[in-house]
Amino acid sequence: MTTLLFARHGQASFGQRNYDQLSELGAKQAACLGSQYAKAQRKIDAIVTGSLSRQQDSATHFLSAYQAGYPDAAQLQPTLIEGFNEFNHTDVFVKYNPEFSTEVGLLTAIASAPVPKVRLAELFNEAMLRWHSGDHDEEYLESWPQFNQRVQQALQHVVELTQHKQANTALIFTSGGVIAAITAHLLGQSSANAYSINRSLINTGVTSVVVKSTPSDTPPKLRLLSLNEHSHLYQQGQDLLTWH
Repeated sequence: MTTLLFARHGQASFGQRNYDQLSELGAKQAACLGSQYAKAQRKIDAIVTGSLSRQQDSATHFLSAYQAGYPDAAQLQPTLIEGFNEFNHTDVFVKYNPEFSTEVGLLTAIASAPVPKVRLAELFNEAMLRWHSGDHDEEYLESWPQFNQRVQQALQHVVELTQHKQANTALIFTSGGVIAAITAHLLGQSSANAYSINRSLINTGVTSVVVKSTPSDTPPKLRLLSLNEHSHLYQQGQDLLTWH
């Protein structure tokens, strides 16, 4: 039996020009996860990340803390699987409102709001609902069905990787949309439910999937074990809880 641990990346740079940049808090969140796993002597046999900076940097900060407290993991190095990259949130935003293709257009839309960041989150929510609706799939660079298919293929890829490496436990640093798509698929839920799951996922929260593989299991059977586990963040108080 193999366990796949899907960790959402640490807090990135929501509302900034370059979202794909791990914040100082995000680095701290990832290090907390590494410290907790080291303290518990939880053996990780394989590390996987998407190719986005916030995903790779989360793995780097995790490994720094994990290997410092668990020397047996000194040789552990990440494997890249691009299928675990997040959907193109910029495209989702622009297709919702073409004026958002420029920073000026976006700033104009939120400038008059009492709390601009709250208004930005509201607009993003509306854009996401449009993307998930299925009514405009042909407009997007990657529609929700295409994204979902890519994620399920990446899931099968990592299952094959763990089998090849004979890894009992793999930790995958990815993004909220990816984890939500996997969770919804395993629970047999809809696109709308996938988005609801996505909105609840905490930075560096961990979702566990068990892979049961016997000669009669072709393909292997996958079962959701836990969702969004984040006890490591309470080591230094609730200030580490974020959703961006």
